Amino acid sequence: MKFIDEAEIRVEAGDGGNGIATFRREKYIPMGGPDGGDGGNGGSIHLIAKENVNTLVAFRFHSTHRAQRGQNGKGRNCTGHKGEDSYIAVPPGTVVYEANTGEKIGDLTVVGETLLVAKGGFHGLGNTRFKSSVNRTPQQFSKGSLGERRALRLELMVIADVGLLGLPNAGKSSLIRSVSSAKPKVADYPFTTLNPNLGVVSVDDLRSFVLADIPGVIEGAAEGAGLGLQFLKHLSRTGLLLHIVDIEPYGSDESPVESAKKIIHELEKWGQGLDEKPRWLVLNKTDLVLEEELAAHCQAIIDELQWEGRVFQIAAISKQGTRELMFAIMDFLDEQRQAGNE
Repeated sequence: MKFIDEAEIRVEAGDGGNGIATFRREKYIPMGGPDGGDGGNGGSIHLIAKENVNTLVAFRFHSTHRAQRGQNGKGRNCTGHKGEDSYIAVPPGTVVYEANTGEKIGDLTVVGETLLVAKGGFHGLGNTRFKSSVNRTPQQFSKGSLGERRALRLELMVIADVGLLGLPNAGKSSLIRSVSSAKPKVADYPFTTLNPNLGVVSVDDLRSFVLADIPGVIEGAAEGAGLGLQFLKHLSRTGLLLHIVDIEPYGSDESPVESAKKIIHELEKWGQGLDEKPRWLVLNKTDLVLEEELAAHCQAIIDELQWEGRVFQIAAISKQGTRELMFAIMDFLDEQRQAGNE
């Protein structure tokens, strides 16, 4: 199924039920007073983050959502039933905007979290409400108000602890396959990742984190080239970026340093805080370089990039160095979470 990360929907809350003007008509009570009941409030519409919902694809086929109208009032002071509220399931990580103005309405990040997006109309009043000492037989009543109508834009931003960043075919999909149960497509040609993939990495029985693999970023992505731009926003929620670099690119005249600099340049152009996030350099495919040449080869890349952050050397397919990398990530995330709680 295609990953859908944006959708537009229309929500229409229920109208309030109308009040009614009636009078008591009982035997032996010739001067029965007003007994018109109020209407019921209209149903409201809420979005709710559901654990088993992963995309916005359902909204391509069901784009208009309505809540129930409030019931009209009845005689004998009977109030109409309230319209039933409607709850629309969305994936955790959904950001909600007013489609016409672009105003952000809310952000659903936690499973079970709800957001009111359209309030139901207020109920109308029956003529009993208008009875007074000077108006013993009121004929007036009021109609219920209209429920809110809104056009919304939903944008899904994948929630992950760690994001993988790199050119196509750098080995991101291979890494996520080797350390989690996620099974993204892997091949020896670029652009095998067309949709974001999430993998849960369990380092022990009690500790785990979520790893996100997005389509490879190419030069010019910040201006809209390739697939990476569409998903760069998903990395904004991550606490750590892994910059994956193929140290022995097959069939390419471009050096690993040139490849790495392209990604760095695109991050800077994209901005929005991505270039300021913690970022580790992960030199991949070390098993393709002779052991006696590996240390010098990797150090040359580090020196030329003037990389000051942490560096790891791995071979994703054979899982060399991946265990050490995953434990280092877990320790880093634990430190971040602890600092956030202080």
